[in-house]
Amino acid sequence: MKKLSKTRRGLGIAGLVLAALALLGLRNVDWFLLKKSLRHKFANIEWISTGELADWLANTSRPAPVLLDVRTPEEWNVSHLPGARRIEPGASVEKAAASLPKGTPIVTYCAVGYRSGELAERLRASGFTNVRNLEGSIFQWANEHRPLVRENATVSQVHPYNSFWGRLLEDEVRAPLK
Repeated sequence: MKKLSKTRRGLGIAGLVLAALALLGLRNVDWFLLKKSLRHKFANIEWISTGELADWLANTSRPAPVLLDVRTPEEWNVSHLPGARRIEPGASVEKAAASLPKGTPIVTYCAVGYRSGELAERLRASGFTNVRNLEGSIFQWANEHRPLVRENATVSQVHPYNSFWGRLLEDEVRAPLK
C-alpha cells in the first residue's frame, strides 16, 4: 500500500502541474515539464528515447532488449510494443526479471514513464546493470506512430490510462475509455 500511495502522490503532483497547463492547451509544454519532472524524480536511472529504441529494435546485429511493460491488464489489452512482457505495476524485481542475467539489456515503459521509472530504479538497485526507461513511454511511442500490437495484430491506439493523462495522446492514437 505504501508504494501505491507514493505512486499516486507522485502522479498527483505532476498532475497538478499538468492540469494548470492544460487550461492553456499547451501539450508540448506538458510533455516538456512531465519529462523534466520524471528525470528529476528518477535521476539515478538511464533513459532511452523512442527513436533510439526504434533504431535498436531495427538493428538485427545487436541483441534486442527485454521490453518490460509496467501497466495494468486493461492497458496491455488495448496495445503494447511488439515483443514486450507485461509486468504488474509494483511487482517485485524477482517477478519482473525472473531468470534474467544481471547484464541483460532491459527497457521499461508504462504510459508516461512513472511506473516504469520505479521498476527501473528497483532493477538497478538489485544489481541489473543495463536498464533504461523509455522516455515518454508508450504515449510518446504511439504519438510517433511507431508499431503497436494486440494479440499479434498491428493496432494504432493506446489505452489513455485515464481522461486526464490521456490528453497527452494525439486524438487518433487515444483509445476510448471504457
